[in-house]
Amino acid sequence: MLSYARPLMKLLEALEKLPGIGPRSAERMAFYLLRTNREEARELAQAITDVKDHLRFCEVCFNLSESDRCAICQDASRDPSVLCIVEEPKDVLALEKTGAYHGLYHVLLGAIAPLDGIGPELLKIDELMRRLSEGTIQEVIVATDADKDGETTAAYLSKLIRPLGLRLTRIAEGIPVGSHLEYADQATLARALEGRREL
Repeated sequence: MLSYARPLMKLLEALEKLPGIGPRSAERMAFYLLRTNREEARELAQAITDVKDHLRFCEVCFNLSESDRCAICQDASRDPSVLCIVEEPKDVLALEKTGAYHGLYHVLLGAIAPLDGIGPELLKIDELMRRLSEGTIQEVIVATDADKDGETTAAYLSKLIRPLGLRLTRIAEGIPVGSHLEYADQATLARALEGRREL
């Protein structure tokens, strides 16, 4: 049976490891890259290397950052009494685009997903509880996704946070059940923040 040359097969295998990329998509991407000039291919390779070499997680909130602390954690104009909990760094960007939120964030780096073997111990929940015990935060907004894993995570966090006596809210209005924050438009996210409810 005829197969592609080894370098192309290696590229196809690498592309198929990306989320949402199957064999056909990998093949389309590989042949697109073959048609681009060498400089464009180098730029793509360099961009991937730069991300791996220069980005890290903020030591405070676990958002993406080029330094130990992200720009949001360093911003003295942010309200330190309000903390918004999200699943991923992309959720921080989605909420920031609304311009409706001016507090701080805590990124869990995932959601509780028992069927996938992801328990609370694999998330940044211990670090969250340490932040909450410092006494600066008065309100916690749970902004996990409105899907099964996000709701499971929100319920788990509620059990941990409620005994601390903090105001605990959950974004609600405007985010459809089963959807992800990254796909919501700015107006919808702004309404969801404004219409948050007690958890």
